[in-house]
Formats: sequence, C-alpha cells, structure tokens
Amino acid sequence: MELLGDSVSSLSHNTTSSLIQPIMYFLSSALLLGSVALQSVMGRPSFSQQRDLVKRDVDDFIDFETPIALAQLLCNIGATGCHSSGVSSGIVIASPDKQDPDYFYTWTRDSALVFKCIVERFTDEYDAGLQTHIQQYIVSQAKLQGVSNPSGSLSDGKGLGEPKFNVDMSAFTGGWGRPQRDGPALRAIAMIGYAKWLVNNGYSSTASNVLWPIIRNDLNYVTQYWNQTGFDLWEEVSGSSFFTVASQYRALIEGSTIAGLLGKSGTSYSAIAPQVLCFLQKFWLPSSNYIDANINVNDGRTGKDANTVLASIHTFDPTLGCDDATFQPCSQKALANLKQVVDSFRFYTINSGISAGTAIAIGRYSEDVYYNGNPWYLNTLAVAEQLYDAIYVWDKAGSITVSDTSLSFFKDLSSTISTGTYSSSSTTYKTLIAAVSTYADGFVNIVSKYAATNGSIAEQFSKSNGTPLSADDLTWSYAAFLTAAARRAGIVPPSWANTSPSVPSTCQSTSIVGSYSSATSTSFPTSQTPISGTVTLPTPTETESSTSSATNCAVAATVSVTFDSLTETQYGDTIKIVGSIAALGSWNTNNAIALSASDYTSSNPLWKVTIPLPAGQAFEYKYINVKASGTVTWEKDPNRSYTVPKTCATTATKEDTWQS
Repeated sequence: MELLGDSVSSLSHNTTSSLIQPIMYFLSSALLLGSVALQSVMGRPSFSQQRDLVKRDVDDFIDFETPIALAQLLCNIGATGCHSSGVSSGIVIASPDKQDPDYFYTWTRDSALVFKCIVERFTDEYDAGLQTHIQQYIVSQAKLQGVSNPSGSLSDGKGLGEPKFNVDMSAFTGGWGRPQRDGPALRAIAMIGYAKWLVNNGYSSTASNVLWPIIRNDLNYVTQYWNQTGFDLWEEVSGSSFFTVASQYRALIEGSTIAGLLGKSGTSYSAIAPQVLCFLQKFWLPSSNYIDANINVNDGRTGKDANTVLASIHTFDPTLGCDDATFQPCSQKALANLKQVVDSFRFYTINSGISAGTAIAIGRYSEDVYYNGNPWYLNTLAVAEQLYDAIYVWDKAGSITVSDTSLSFFKDLSSTISTGTYSSSSTTYKTLIAAVSTYADGFVNIVSKYAATNGSIAEQFSKSNGTPLSADDLTWSYAAFLTAAARRAGIVPPSWANTSPSVPSTCQSTSIVGSYSSATSTSFPTSQTPISGTVTLPTPTETESSTSSATNCAVAATVSVTFDSLTETQYGDTIKIVGSIAALGSWNTNNAIALSASDYTSSNPLWKVTIPLPAGQAFEYKYINVKASGTVTWEKDPNRSYTVPKTCATTATKEDTWQS
C-alpha cells in the first residue's frame, strides 16, 4: 500500500536543530523565558537522545501534544495549511512526504476519518475556523465525486470506490489496490455529522441543498456495492474487510436517520442495513475468540489485525452500551478480540519482556512486511481509545459484566476475576476500572515515549528501537491522538444508532442499484453559528435572531478572542499579530498587537493575547517576529483568516502555529 500518503521528506526539516533540541529539553528548567529555541514544531529530534529523556506522564503529554496535533493536522489540509502548498482547498494530504514514502496524495478513507475527528471536535465546541475547514472539505468532495478515474465514473457510482487522488483533485492513474469500498461510507459518516449539527441549529436547508446530494451518492454506492469484495484499509488484501463492513453498516443507519430529518427517502438504506449487520457477524470466530479482519480471501494470515480495533472505535455509540452485534468497545467480543490483537504483537523487540495486561506497541498485523513490519502510532492509540470508550460506558451503566468470552481479557488485569456482573459499588468493579484505566494510559505512554519530543508524530516506529519510520507528520496519526485524548477526557461522539440493532436470522446478499448525480449547490450561507440550548430535531426554519428562544440567551455583541501562537523565539524577540482590521493594525506593523510570553516554555513555546472583537467580524491576519533591533520577520504565506463566533459565548480561542 500503503495506507496513507507522505510528508515533505525528512530532508526538508531543520536537521541540525533537530539534533540539538533534546539537549535543550534537559536544560529548559535552567533557561530563562525566551531563551534560544533551536527547532520549529515541525522538526524531528535525534532519536538516540530522545530515548534518554524523562518520559512525560500521560496528563502532561496530552497537555503538551494536543495543540501541536491539532495545528499539525490542519497544516496538512489545503489550500492554507503550512504543509499544503499546491494542494486544492479542502483536500487532506496523508502526509507532506514526497519520497520514501511518497504520501503527498489524498485518500478518501483517510480524509474522511480526519474530518470525522474534526466534525466531532466542532460539534462538541463551536469553532469558526474548523467550520470553514469542514465546508471547504465538503466542497472538495463534491468535486472529487465527479472525477472519472481508473475505478470508474459517477454515472454508475463505481468511481466513488477510487481510493486515492492527486492533491489537485485530478485522477491518480497509477497501479493501486482498487476499489476500496470503505471510503464512501466513511465520507458519508463525516458529512452526516455536520449535517446533523446544521439541522440541530436551524440550518436544515443547507444540509438538504448542499450536503445531501453528496451524502446520497455515497450511501447509494454502499447499498449497491456493499456485498462485493474490495481492498481493505491497508490496501493490500482484496476480499471482505471487517472495518469496511462495520463502516458501511453505520453509514446506512445514519443515512436513514438524516434522510428522515431532511424529508428525503431513506428506505433503501434501512432495508439494506440489517443485511450488512448480519454479514458482519460472519467475521467472528467463536472457536478462536477473535474477529477475523478479512474473509472471503486466502491471505495466509491469522486475521488478528488492528483493522478490527479501528472498526470498534469508529462505530462507537455510547447509547448502545456493550452491544455484541455491533462489536461496541466494551462488548464481550470486542474485549476478547482486543486481547488477542494486542498479544499478537508481543514479539516486537521493544515489547520484549512486557507481560500480558501491560501496554505494548501495536502494529497492523503480525505478518506485516511493509517497512519490515512495525508498530503504528495510530494503532497503539486505537487500543487506548477502545479502552477509554469501554470505561465511559461502564461508568454510565454502573456495572461491568465478565463473561466466558471476555474472561481472558479481564484475567490479564485481575488474575482472581471470575464471570459475573459487578456493580459500581463493589470492590471488584473499582479494581477493574483502575486496572483498565492504567492499561489504557500505558498505550498513550508508549506513543509519548516513541514520538518525537517536539510533538511530531510519524506513521510508524521501529519494532527494534522505537525510531520513527515511514511518513512524517501523518495526518491520521494526529487525528488518532486527538480522538483518544477526547475519550480519555470523557468526550464521546454523538449517537448514530436509532435503536438497539436486531440481527436477521438469515443473511441475504441483496443490494439496491442507486442513482448518482453531481452535486451542484456548493455555496454555504454566511454566519451559520450555533443557537443556544438544545433543539428538538428537526427544526422548521433557517433564520437568525438576536435571541435564542430556547434559553432566552442574548447573542454576544463582542467576543474576547484569545490568539494562541506556538512560536519558538530567541531572547529579546516579541511576537505580534497584525491584520486587515483596525483592531489588528490594518496591516501596519507599527500598530501590531504584542503577544505575551508569560506561559512560554521550551516544550510549549506559547505566545498569547486576548483582543475584544465584534461578533461575526471576518478578517485576515498574520504573526510577525519583532527583534530587539526592530527588525520585523513575517511568518510565511498564506494569510490566516478568521470569523469571530456569533453566539451566546463571550470568549473564543484561536490556536495557531508559526508558519515557517
């Protein structure tokens, strides 16, 4: 494959300063604020020195990594991302690397998973900047759907199964594993998430006119082609993939729901979904107690594959509890499978001597030979995320059930455990929760240990010594970190299932041929900001008012916007913000606003300032570095853009990283 795309090769990074940065980590406590910072956020440190650093605990690592992961993820989105020169607007590059490996392409699957993360983050807390990215992504996908490619065209839907495109949205015509049938389902899921937010906040017509035509094409593809084989998410095996089928089931259930909310027909989606769920059960191996990642193919593998863990977390619905049919993260089958997948990687040298029930580095599958077969950051984080998901549901349910199926998983964490249901008031429950929490944190600590000390996360790390390998700054790696951190904090995605699923007694491979047409309405209305309070779906109109009737909360006239800029500086430097509006100096550097370095550290070079701005005001801006001598250095193009949120909230934060 190989799964994603590539990053501007490591030669593009500041190699000299990368070698010095780990030393600075040791000296940071002795240095004064503003001391020389020798490497940008994007660089890679010397790993031999990195290994000797004192490992941050999980809380510190998450605090340190979160702003970097979000900034680096956005850097990989065109056309304004700092790694995305020449990339079309809204297009996600898998990585900036252009050689060894070349990942400077856009994958439908990876882009959808990245925007699924962004939409979930946006849904949890309104952010005008993220909203702009979401809208640009939607417009780009409307165009991509119509690009004829080696898989086919839009006329019969076959072209939607094309996995990979050039960054200018032209067809990639080289040899590849095609079709890949998870992409349309995942793209529909990501867009439905935003469509639901629009409906929730009174913008049903935007969801209906702009998003629905794109979503409908992808859902029709699923109903027509779900029962045909294709390449798996690792792009290596042509057969039936657990990850693909699980994603298809969720997409059809959500598709039926959003169709009803928008007054569209969703009968074909609700008709096919039960058959997809029925087929999903065939991946479970009851005699072996795990999920076979790929069936209908003789691939010579055991089938123990991180594919199955990723499927569980990306179809997580907290309202489904520990449902076995959908392999929810805390289900008996998903936990039994997790144990087997994790244990299959204990042969890695860096996992040597680590006992069962203790976190280790996780790869794709044990037979992997790509780059010699190594752990992946996103898979190691996926295991942590499944465990955090499980903890959340157990906490809400107030109990944990241990069955014969899951007993082996729990015995690794508590050797005396036996089958039964343990309430939250019991000592056993508290022991298990503590053990699972420690286990989950251990996987995050593995990532903390083997990620670059500057926060950069690659695709893989060496199974022998942990050195980062393959593509730098992998977009999916950053998304995986952000979702795992959110689950650890108890932030879970909205529900996608209407009711508890019922598996048909007999599976049928029926399909429904769909119709396909190009989306023509790709213009978003301005000022689609959230209303206050909770709205019962669907809402009847798409209007704005100065007051929300739900809570009688007045929309703020002025918002105190905090601009956070991660910018490494030398002693005597001052970071300032200047922009297109009078409050930001009207592009006159003499009137630029200085940021404060009161929270600056060598590991988190934060400059910040809070500026009151009119709600709804849109503008462009940049950061400048003013030397003690008065010399001004501008960060690189393009200009940044921002629209002040127009909500009941009186504060907002814009997180940035110096564009170098």
